[in-house]
Amino acid sequence: MVLKPQKTKFQLKIVENIQTLSIWANNPWRRYSISLITLLIGYFFGSSLGMVSAVLEIMDPVAAFLSIFFIEILIFLRRNLKFERKKKFLVLLLDSLRLGLFYGFFTESLKLL
Repeated sequence: MVLKPQKTKFQLKIVENIQTLSIWANNPWRRYSISLITLLIGYFFGSSLGMVSAVLEIMDPVAAFLSIFFIEILIFLRRNLKFERKKKFLVLLLDSLRLGLFYGFFTESLKLL
């Protein structure tokens, strides 16, 4: 018999904050502004990863592995949350973050040409 693990106080607080944020973002302008902020944060991390790995002289395959690993985690989370109607806003934020990361990586790759 498999028992369901007990939810901790930390997990409950995170879920409450995400639900409060999704209720606050019922207004489309708020939703788009948070989505844009998330996209810009993803772009910042995507563009800064290439610069940081070049400055610290870390091997490029290591930086590529870490970025692909993070993107795959985002894809896995999206796949799990796609069918839940209550988590629709969280899926939008994950997609915005992933799109920002891709755009940051793409602009960094154009610098190499």
